[in-house]
Amino acid sequence: QVQLVESGGGLVQPGGSLTLSCVVSGGPFNTYRMTWFRQAPGKERMLVATIARTSGATYYDDSVKGRFTISRNNANNTVYLQMNSLKREDTAIYYCAAGRYLGATAPTKEYDYWGQGTQVTVSS
Repeated sequence: QVQLVESGGGLVQPGGSLTLSCVVSGGPFNTYRMTWFRQAPGKERMLVATIARTSGATYYDDSVKGRFTISRNNANNTVYLQMNSLKREDTAIYYCAAGRYLGATAPTKEYDYWGQGTQVTVSS
């Protein structure tokens, strides 16, 4: 049984930083594209950042480009999201998702496994 467990969310002031982690267990981590999504109240879930299985190629939504960095460590089955210069509009529940052999443009519904989500609140 594949499980994804996120951690690292919390309350941060505008301009601050947070690092989210997602540990994957029960499956072959290096076969999964790993992606961070977020969902704000009243809005649809959206892709924030994604990273390829082994090449490390990344893609970011324009709203976070230059501020967020996604990375992965295939040795410890973990994907990270480093978030800098946080803005109020980054407030959302952040989810990590794993999709086996997916491409960068795969739709949300094709992801195989999801974490439970971690709340990020940016407020003064």
